Amino acid sequence: MKIDLSGKLALVTGSTEGIGYAIARGLQEAGAQVVINGRSEAKVATALARLGGQSRGHAADLATPEGCDSLVAAVPQPDIVVNNLGIFQPLDFFETDDSIWDRHWQVNVMAGVRLARAYLPSMASRGWGRLIFLGSESAFNIPVEMVHYGVSKTADVAVARGLAKRMAGTGVTVNSVLPGPTMSEGAAEMLKGHVTAERSFEQVGVDFVKMHRPTSIIGRPATVEEVANMVVYVASPLASATTGAALRVDGGVVDSLV
Repeated sequence: MKIDLSGKLALVTGSTEGIGYAIARGLQEAGAQVVINGRSEAKVATALARLGGQSRGHAADLATPEGCDSLVAAVPQPDIVVNNLGIFQPLDFFETDDSIWDRHWQVNVMAGVRLARAYLPSMASRGWGRLIFLGSESAFNIPVEMVHYGVSKTADVAVARGLAKRMAGTGVTVNSVLPGPTMSEGAAEMLKGHVTAERSFEQVGVDFVKMHRPTSIIGRPATVEEVANMVVYVASPLASATTGAALRVDGGVVDSLV
């Protein structure tokens, strides 16, 4: 099976590091021209230098309508859009105020909604396109330590499913990809307080999965590349019969047959 994305323009939001950067790199290795996005010009420039090739970037805060408008103006007709941008903040429900709920909603949900509204019509007019939302196993397995995050990821899965139906017959597919615990920079930041000379980051990750996601079948966090591999496939012409799906890369955390 050969994935060839030559001639395709791919936009990956929140892609200066972590899963987003791995997705951008995977798409570029498959032949796509990639557009990197982040909030900071400096981080976008650093990511572009790492990525090389014909990649380009645009800095914009997609939590705002103005930021989304800026990105759409700079990148008006991508063939592939990966709504990877997302935040998470472990916090007890009773300590999570409206501003935190709203921040997660604007970043994790509305950024993708705005880009979908902007990009799907032109994809449909060209008869081909791929829109992919990065959800999470937390969409189905709502984490007690961050209910607000789980709710936002459930919304992403729902939006992707609804849009897939809306785009039926156009040649455009819409899917969500659901990572589980993943060894990204975000995870490193969350777990860094547990790393010691005797306990590596990798071991801390394994211990986290065993304690907080005990249903994991692989018993460890995924790598960012393992998540990116799924996204690259779904973005390709080979995935033309896959739409409206919630595709798990969670290591088996969600204990379900569907």
